[in-house]
Amino acid sequence: MFIVLEGIDGTGKSTQSRLLAEWFGQQGREVVTSREPTDGPWGRKLRESASTGRLSAEDELEYFLKDRKQHVDELIQPSLEAGKVVILDRYYFSTMAYQGVRGFDPTEIRRKNETFAPVPDHLFILDLDVDRALDRIGSRGDAANEFERRDALQKCRDIFLSLKDEPFAHVIDSRRDLEEVQEAIRAELA
Repeated sequence: MFIVLEGIDGTGKSTQSRLLAEWFGQQGREVVTSREPTDGPWGRKLRESASTGRLSAEDELEYFLKDRKQHVDELIQPSLEAGKVVILDRYYFSTMAYQGVRGFDPTEIRRKNETFAPVPDHLFILDLDVDRALDRIGSRGDAANEFERRDALQKCRDIFLSLKDEPFAHVIDSRRDLEEVQEAIRAELA
């Protein structure tokens, strides 16, 4: 099973990914968790750019595609073929949102990705209004980085929510406490 958690920064994707992996593990399932950008060479360059200054829009999109291709080839596809549950914190839907804000066509980004990246079985869009998301980012001790500006986050949120009618998509209200959000995710999987 291939599960992706998406949403703007501050919605709880990392925490919910970890809780979901623990739940599957308790059921005796073999689970692989990962995130994008990855810790590979392209992903590291992208992560560094969040604090040192964003890359050009073209370079950023190219690095995301290269990072994802390597991720699919080396981890995602082999794990799925081995029958494991794969849970990702971000995937190409984030590229659609964040690079869409920079002027690229989200539909074209999706088309390019789906030539090599498998479509998930379940896409969970953790939804939270931008002001609350920014409050959460600040409360965890982080300063908003180059990817976390209010107007850009609102546009990203709108792009994520545009996916709500996909047959594999589930919008989860992440204003609730951690356990309630996790229960809502598990209920959709059940």
